[in-house]
Amino acid sequence: MSSTIVKICGLSSPETLLAAIGAGADMAGFVFFEKSPRHIDLETARTLGRLADGRISKVALAVNADDAALQDIIDALAPDYLQLHGHEPPARVAKVKARFGLPVIKAAGVATSGDVEAARAYEDIADVILFDAKPAPNAAVPGGAGVAFDWSLLRGVAAKHWMLSGGLTPENVAEAIRLTGARAVDVSSGVERERGVKDAAKISAFVKAARLS
Repeated sequence: MSSTIVKICGLSSPETLLAAIGAGADMAGFVFFEKSPRHIDLETARTLGRLADGRISKVALAVNADDAALQDIIDALAPDYLQLHGHEPPARVAKVKARFGLPVIKAAGVATSGDVEAARAYEDIADVILFDAKPAPNAAVPGGAGVAFDWSLLRGVAAKHWMLSGGLTPENVAEAIRLTGARAVDVSSGVERERGVKDAAKISAFVKAARLS
């Protein structure tokens, strides 16, 4: 049986990046969105990018970013993936892929079965669909709120390559995988000791729990 792919998102310091690498995570997510408590600047991205090189896949998360902003992020981090976490329509995702030549993870907010169905518009464009809890209409940040959605909505989901996110923790990730059949999981707030600050022990516990499921 293949091992669950684990992404630790919102890393912002060398210590927590090294904790994710040491725990055996597959992907490290870096947030480029100023409203997020996990936002990093381009200089920090250069430092963390060099530290991650050859040790873990780097994912650059952006929200409704234009091409110039994405180019700055790519120049600083040299990511392996771009994660588009805003309201980017399928045509925009296709344009980003064509312009930058990087695989794209597209976040899709889920509250109902209709949201899961709507995400299929990205299935042949995005390389991975990330099913996350749908933010409230007035939310300042479109993710990382530690809120789960009804995982049963993903039973038998048709998307070929997808990842589960939203409210996952070391305590519930195994159950989430069992209910959804997810082969890849993404966590941010669930491995923090305070908002925006990752906890090395929780990162380790999360990876272990995901892999034992």
